[in-house]
Amino acid sequence: MMYILAVTGNLAIIALVMAHPHLQTPMYIFLSNLSFLEIWYTTACVPKAIAVFPGKSRTISFVGCILQMYVIFSLGCTEFFLLSVMAYDRCLAICYPLHYSTLMSSTKSSQLAFLCWVSGFLFMIIHNSLVARLSFCSSNVINNFFCGADSLIFLSCSDTSVVKWVSITMGIIVILGSCLTTLVSYIFIISTILKIPSAQGRQKAFSTCSAHLIVVVMWYGSTIFLYVRVSRQSSLDIHKFVNTLNTIVTPLLNPFIYTLRNKEVKEALWNVLRRT
Repeated sequence: MMYILAVTGNLAIIALVMAHPHLQTPMYIFLSNLSFLEIWYTTACVPKAIAVFPGKSRTISFVGCILQMYVIFSLGCTEFFLLSVMAYDRCLAICYPLHYSTLMSSTKSSQLAFLCWVSGFLFMIIHNSLVARLSFCSSNVINNFFCGADSLIFLSCSDTSVVKWVSITMGIIVILGSCLTTLVSYIFIISTILKIPSAQGRQKAFSTCSAHLIVVVMWYGSTIFLYVRVSRQSSLDIHKFVNTLNTIVTPLLNPFIYTLRNKEVKEALWNVLRRT
């Protein structure tokens, strides 16, 4: 049910943006890209997990496992880039409102979104190829409901030091790099909002980025938590719970967060409901 709701909710966001010309602005172009990403991110994992839980299909081929890992991690990487670009977009809109249409046009936002997708999928090729070359000579039971790099590294009987160092390096570049961009953007946003004299003006300015901020906290919080490891086995068990949040709960909540926190989306949705 959560999977169906997540896909339906994100499809609704994309349909609303496409059906209403006044929503085809940089902010909503990024939002529709995020919704499209969430659909594929949860689809890459959940259908197989649904088959695994009742015991109907507990096996996966090695090629299928590597492909699933590549798609999930590439989409996750793309989401980091996309969220940081969305934070930069909100920074320009709030800090430079008079020049925003020049600094961030619909064409520029589409190009930035495309760059996020390309970068995310290209970035994971090296890591994925290194994991694919590992040797597996003992257990072939993955302690997870999808193929993750940590689970495969745990099963490998070859030297995994290079893969681990690459994983750490890529984590620093992707997670900390995008986090720094997002953090700096929100520092400028908050400092600009605090300078607005009226309380109504501050509330209106903050409402344009509050939904994005909630999603950022959820996504970065759960991902950073995955890098805090107690022991190898207990860490894998914890990872299964946190991965559930990332692959099912977050894609489900995103449409509701953006709908409930965004006046324009609520108005567009209400207009559609009144017509039906």
